[in-house]
Amino acid sequence: MLEIRINCENCKKILSYDSSEAMICSYECTFCKDCVDNVLINVCPNCGGGFEKRPIRPKAELRQNPQRKDIIYQPVVNNKFLDKYITVKPEDR
Repeated sequence: MLEIRINCENCKKILSYDSSEAMICSYECTFCKDCVDNVLINVCPNCGGGFEKRPIRPKAELRQNPQRKDIIYQPVVNNKFLDKYITVKPEDR
């Protein structure tokens, strides 16, 4: 089951379950679109993967599988993968 995290891990922006700004990597690291585009340059600082728009969980499913409640805040100070992957498409990393 996809974990629906409630905030951007870099800037703490709240990302509700139906946010169109939520972006995730294949490990479900969650960032806002602004951080993905302007800080991370589409390179996950935790795994080096790319990002995709997080799907929206239907409201009826939220009762059984709710959004995660705790804040995950790990501001990106050094994206160790950025220099290596900035010019490589996510599918080629």
